[in-house]
Amino acid sequence: MKRFLKFGLVAMLSMVLFSCDWNDDDGYSLDKFWVGFGVIHVNDDAGFTIKMDDGSELFPVDGYYHWDEEDDSTRVLVNFTVLGDKRVDDEVEEYYVRINSIRDILFKGILDITEEIEDSIGNDPIHVESVWTTNNMLTFELDYYGNGMIHYVNLVKEPGEITADNQPVALELRHNDRDDAPNFRMSAFVTFDLSSLQIEGQDSVAFKVTGKDYEGEVFEYEGTYRY
Repeated sequence: MKRFLKFGLVAMLSMVLFSCDWNDDDGYSLDKFWVGFGVIHVNDDAGFTIKMDDGSELFPVDGYYHWDEEDDSTRVLVNFTVLGDKRVDDEVEEYYVRINSIRDILFKGILDITEEIEDSIGNDPIHVESVWTTNNMLTFELDYYGNGMIHYVNLVKEPGEITADNQPVALELRHNDRDDAPNFRMSAFVTFDLSSLQIEGQDSVAFKVTGKDYEGEVFEYEGTYRY
């Protein structure tokens, strides 16, 4: 199930994703919470930590009872309350937190598009609400229409070696709605691993993503993956 869009995955989308000064004049408060994206890192000594997209690291010590069942490298959307500083200085931000809720985010690699998978990849429209790059991760916030079936979303490229001469690397966001009835507007997040785009001898690679939006519109996004 982790490889497919999950309906209801983004119940937390109705919340405003926001940031503010965690360490305010009054200290931390148990009635405050933050929502953000991160990646699980399992550690035998510390249980697990969550490396957030903003570079901070969360050390869960309380809260949601399923938080210790997550797998290593799982992409998550987490709602948390800061309980105290573990280490906070000019180089490191580490916090002890209570996990209020945690949701897995679809996290997958880039596919080479071939005749064998063309039909399953699909080419149905999908709307990109927002997109951003964090380390090796390219994350999309998507809107689409459906009635409850599982939809497939992939990021694809043409087969072949990636070289410095063929930058920006052409990527395409593809959607298969599996003939689901377009009765409701739905939302989801999906993250793609850009690691397969690395070019030996370089520390970055430029890429361009295109996609088929509704009403004949075309989505375009240009970015640089630095590694």
